[in-house]
Amino acid sequence: MATDKPVRILTIAGSDSGGGAGIQGDIKTISALGGYAMSAITSITAQNTQGIGQIVDLDPDVVAAQIRLPLEDIGVDGIKVGMLRTAPLIEAVVAAIDGAEEAPLVVDPIVAASDGTPFLSGAAFECFKTVLLPLSDLVTPNVPEAMALAGFQIDDVEDMKRAADKILEFGPDTVLLTGGHLKGPQVFDVLATQDTLEVMMSPRLDSTNTHGTGCALSSALVTLLAQGFALSEAVTQAREFVFEAIANAPGLGKGQGPLNHQFMYMIEYPN
Repeated sequence: MATDKPVRILTIAGSDSGGGAGIQGDIKTISALGGYAMSAITSITAQNTQGIGQIVDLDPDVVAAQIRLPLEDIGVDGIKVGMLRTAPLIEAVVAAIDGAEEAPLVVDPIVAASDGTPFLSGAAFECFKTVLLPLSDLVTPNVPEAMALAGFQIDDVEDMKRAADKILEFGPDTVLLTGGHLKGPQVFDVLATQDTLEVMMSPRLDSTNTHGTGCALSSALVTLLAQGFALSEAVTQAREFVFEAIANAPGLGKGQGPLNHQFMYMIEYPN
């Protein structure tokens, strides 16, 4: 889509002090793909590649104001929602984005961190399923998140198909279920709508630098959709972006390292 201005993307998510995921990863992805990134921070985390040390949730009114003021002034072409840990936060976000229905809404259902730290449970989980998912144009669970949403074990691609169909029952238009957590030399993703189901495959990269893959995928998708790409093309390009970001990861940290969101602009650093 040719335009004189970049698409305006609002990411609503937690802050990752290590820079690999959350708001930081989203802004890097949106910017790399030519979008203008705005942000509303829902929670502040103290973390690095080895895990999360602390989490503080922001007041829902503060989160809502972070959303409302940019939308009133700058406007929005796409919205991505990531970590929301409480029912009041979810309800505040849903109220704040009311009126922006023309902008595609992509939801990354972050149930837990890579290190197992729980993010979404109990009343918040039920609110997420019944209040936010029905508004979503696209939801992007990984296998553990899909198991939590669908309520059964996922061991193979057939299970992924069933889980995607089950998640569609909560009301999103489209589900992209990513299979990176399953074993095997290939990674399978399932793209499901009410009328279609497609299985996509890519080779598995032997890498521990995968922190923030879900954030990068969802923020890439919302940017590409806002730019006018059809769903299938947006998914193809977003998957390629994440693949290359992992393949060109900088190898930072002592644990699960971050992606290279700026791989398209790689710089040769001196030894």
